[in-house]
Amino acid sequence: MRFALVWSEVTHGLRRNVSMVVSVILVTFISLTFVGAAVLLQMQIGQMKNFWYDRAQVAIDMCTDTSAGDNCINGAATEEQISAVRAELEGETLAPFIDDYYFEDREQAFANFQQQFRGDPVAEYVTPEFLNEAFWVNLRDPSQSEILTESLSSLAGVEGVTDQRRYLDQIFAVLNTASLTAIGIAGLMLVAAALLIATTIRLSAFSRRRELGIMRLVGASNRFIQTPFILEGVFAALIGSLLAGGATVAIVHYFVQGVLGPGLVGTSLVNLQDALLVVPLLLGVGVVLAAVSANFAISRYLKI
Repeated sequence: MRFALVWSEVTHGLRRNVSMVVSVILVTFISLTFVGAAVLLQMQIGQMKNFWYDRAQVAIDMCTDTSAGDNCINGAATEEQISAVRAELEGETLAPFIDDYYFEDREQAFANFQQQFRGDPVAEYVTPEFLNEAFWVNLRDPSQSEILTESLSSLAGVEGVTDQRRYLDQIFAVLNTASLTAIGIAGLMLVAAALLIATTIRLSAFSRRRELGIMRLVGASNRFIQTPFILEGVFAALIGSLLAGGATVAIVHYFVQGVLGPGLVGTSLVNLQDALLVVPLLLGVGVVLAAVSANFAISRYLKI
């Protein structure tokens, strides 16, 4: 009977404040969708780091006729200098750190360049002489690239040693900035949702002030009076959380897997399993946010 009475008060409050409840649902939905997107973006960054860092190579660029630097004062690298670098890679010092490597001559570099920049006007002006011959090295542990840099940078004929992870770090820095921006927007939206829930509960309590007065006169406890209002906020936020969870799953299914997936073959992308892991988080955040906000609002009102 007590539960039926509480639930009756909840449904009565929801019907009386339909517009405010819809507002709470929409604000919660939008804010938690941002939260879900931010979490998915962080998961995607983590997956891409694991995927690409393990595949990052170290390029040992040999000198060309136009190269500058102390190692290139005699122009393009000679066969003896190339052989010296190969001997270092296969020597006792570096070989334990190297998984495999291959050598790319100018003709191969030119073919790869033409393939990569097909349709770009710059491809018409580049000749094989402008491109570096290079050793491409896969390390057993990509984080140990400094060993190659220290061992090979000073050899004659070596223009430079480049770790591809430097470029990946720049890309991930941009992605992390985007993720932090989404988190910031989500935080502001959650604050707005909390304030709106609190305002809705206070208005609902004010509209039923005579009923609350009667309940106090007959000896109803504050907890009994507060519970229906808290449940109103939780109910509205729960619907918004469910919508946000659905939107998160839809984003992964239709956009990430449906649009990005076919164009990024071979790249690790977040999937539906990852999205489903985010949904309980959104539901938890929405319910806790609503419960705390509603409890604070109605407690303050009853003390007035």
